Amino acid sequence: MLAAIAEKNAYETALENFEIAADALGMEFSVREMIKYPERTLTVNIPVRMENGTVRRFEGYRVQHSTVRGPGKGGIRYHPNVTLDEVKALATWMTWKCAVVNIPFGGAKGGVTCNPKQMTQLELERLTRRYASAILPLIGPEQDIPAPDVYTNSQTMAWIMDTYSMTRG
Repeated sequence: MLAAIAEKNAYETALENFEIAADALGMEFSVREMIKYPERTLTVNIPVRMENGTVRRFEGYRVQHSTVRGPGKGGIRYHPNVTLDEVKALATWMTWKCAVVNIPFGGAKGGVTCNPKQMTQLELERLTRRYASAILPLIGPEQDIPAPDVYTNSQTMAWIMDTYSMTRG
């Protein structure tokens, strides 16, 4: 039993929670099919020149679970254990949180698999700007609003905003 619990990932848990809630609400199958899965999932490869001259590749994600109620809203996390399934689960839960408190946002989430504790400030800036450029088609005030999360902060958001504004104005 414990092995089965340990193997379950966050997204599988989110889907199970959804089914429990949908059953309790008597939600029709067609409605479940419309809102159960993410609208968009973007996986990006982020090559970054490190200060020692080498180039390392990082993987990043941006998931928009639902933008039915308004622009997606959700943080960006930098962590060695970030996975697409984790980001999908967090975007799903953000949709529910926004709906429960009746704010006009949908759920989104982003992340990059990296260890920011082992990166310099310059490497983090390069990573952030490359990631922002890669997810640029999905973000903006009318469609998806990134925010800080695990191991990201106001400086990270400033680099994202600067990269966004250099391209989009």
